[in-house]
Amino acid sequence: MSIRHALLALLSEGPKYGLQLRQEFEARTGEVWPLNVGQVYTTLQRLERDGLVASDDPGESDDGPQKGFHITSAGRDELATWLRTPPDLSSPPRDELVMKVLVALRVPGVDVREVIQVHRRHLVQLMQQWTRIKEDADEADLSLVLVVDAELFRLDSVVRWLDDADARLARQAPRPAAGTPENQSAAPLPKLRRKVGVRR
Repeated sequence: MSIRHALLALLSEGPKYGLQLRQEFEARTGEVWPLNVGQVYTTLQRLERDGLVASDDPGESDDGPQKGFHITSAGRDELATWLRTPPDLSSPPRDELVMKVLVALRVPGVDVREVIQVHRRHLVQLMQQWTRIKEDADEADLSLVLVVDAELFRLDSVVRWLDDADARLARQAPRPAAGTPENQSAAPLPKLRRKVGVRR
């Protein structure tokens, strides 16, 4: 997630203080991504250095004098470009769960299908928790509802991938027959014949 662009979006509404930006960021994102106020000020310093925001003279707030920030025209251009630029999805991310399943395939004595089921159960529990949050949420809180929906769709896709991986393993050829030397090294993994990703 781009904190810098989220802060630019908040500043596009008008000047704000750092603490105010943190509070509004958490409120706008359904309060599921807590943000450290130190991270806010560090990001604001970089945005100011890059000419995307400018600071105002310290003003009085409920927490005492604070420096306010406002977006510059360059910041508005940067925000507009970011909003319309698709994220780079041409290569798969280094997903830890995918890595665990791939590694488990090669570890002697590990039942990969059991590993898959452990993770599947955990993901289903997470989905149930998110579903309860959605049921308790106020439908008018659009930010929270959208975040919860996105997480439910993401978790559902991972569960479906685990189900597919489990089905593939079930169809896999049986292990070598008894009498095969146990210390015989496993066959090497096949190399990908093409680069994974989208051609540009």
